[in-house]
Amino acid sequence: MLVGHIGVNVTDLDRSIEFYRRVFELDLLQAPDPADPHRYARLTRDGVLVLTLWPQSEGSFRADSPGLHHLAFQAQDPAEIERARGVLEQLGASFAYDGVVPHREGADSGGIFFYDPDGTRLEISSAHAPLTAPAPSGEAPTCGFF
Repeated sequence: MLVGHIGVNVTDLDRSIEFYRRVFELDLLQAPDPADPHRYARLTRDGVLVLTLWPQSEGSFRADSPGLHHLAFQAQDPAEIERARGVLEQLGASFAYDGVVPHREGADSGGIFFYDPDGTRLEISSAHAPLTAPAPSGEAPTCGFF
């Protein structure tokens, strides 16, 4: 089996739609009706459902709770990482680490690690990333520890 799509609870649907569309270059399948008490958003790429946003939470993501650890997206090429990093900087997003970091010491793969507006940890990486910083956790997986 393959992952069908990802569903994320968010506190502000419109803010999250804008964030995910810009950072990941996703398309909004249909604008949610503001009057609908069951509004949600489906975001696609090339007609394939990637992400569903559900405005049914309060507060922010808690790394100390069981459940989601992080969402990782695979870039087609290193330029995608740099494009996304520029968008994230424009949006004022918070980064877990400075620069493009390897997945572990000595790895050629790596990427950027950052947070969505509700604090959900996200990753965009590639097998041959344009690394600009050392591995933050040495031999331990960069994506594994907060």
